[in-house]
Amino acid sequence: MPVSTEDFSFVANYLRQKSAISIGPGKEYLVESRLASVARETGYKDVSALIKELRTPRPNPRVGTAIVEAMTTNETSFFRDHHPFEVLRKELLPELMNRNGFSRRLSIWSAASSTGQELYSTAMLIDTHYPELAAWELTLFGTDLSTECVARAGTGEFSPLEVNRGLAAPMLVKYFERKGPQYVISERLRKWVRFQQMNLAASWPILPRFDVVFCRNVLIYFEQDVRRQILEKIRRALNPGGYLLLGTAETTVGVVEGFTPIRFGNTTVFKAEG
Repeated sequence: MPVSTEDFSFVANYLRQKSAISIGPGKEYLVESRLASVARETGYKDVSALIKELRTPRPNPRVGTAIVEAMTTNETSFFRDHHPFEVLRKELLPELMNRNGFSRRLSIWSAASSTGQELYSTAMLIDTHYPELAAWELTLFGTDLSTECVARAGTGEFSPLEVNRGLAAPMLVKYFERKGPQYVISERLRKWVRFQQMNLAASWPILPRFDVVFCRNVLIYFEQDVRRQILEKIRRALNPGGYLLLGTAETTVGVVEGFTPIRFGNTTVFKAEG
């Protein structure tokens, strides 16, 4: 049974309140398809019964969390889109290593890390091309709204389908081991990374300063004022001269001050001014 207009509006408002993610009319099918599995997993007979629980004065907190996480898009893959990682390898890391040679510190944040592929791709790239950075104070930090994704990312375990999406065979052989049907990234690289649950649209915890921030294909789900707030906070979290990488449909231009766009081939990066 399709989700009613009233139920759709309620879920859309709830999602906006809890995560600032905006879903507009015409996405009823998305609510129905994603919440159907939540209803089954939480013991409700259908989506309507699930949303009815959410409407109660004191809803089951597990239901609210499950709905927000189900409606969050967690599309990801290893070395997704390829070009940003080439820019990181050829342009950004050499510059940052020269700049930070005295302090021997490098910090990279994946601000919507999903199940960890973006951050693990960065770790593999560093180990392959700049192994000397292993002797630096290296911070590879990932955050995501979804507690489930954060937990999965921390295990470093991926299915055959996941490792076959964007991961070259030599990388798979070098950095992964089989564990039953799963592939597990090497313990050495797993020790480099840390994941934490975080809502970009809510209050942020105290963060270190970063040299590079990945925040790709996230801002498109927020309204303009929320995008501006997030970008302003990212700007403050970046070291002067640090770099922000966004999705191809995202930009800082016309949204927030303090970034200079720089084009490298097919990829635009945004350099923090100051």
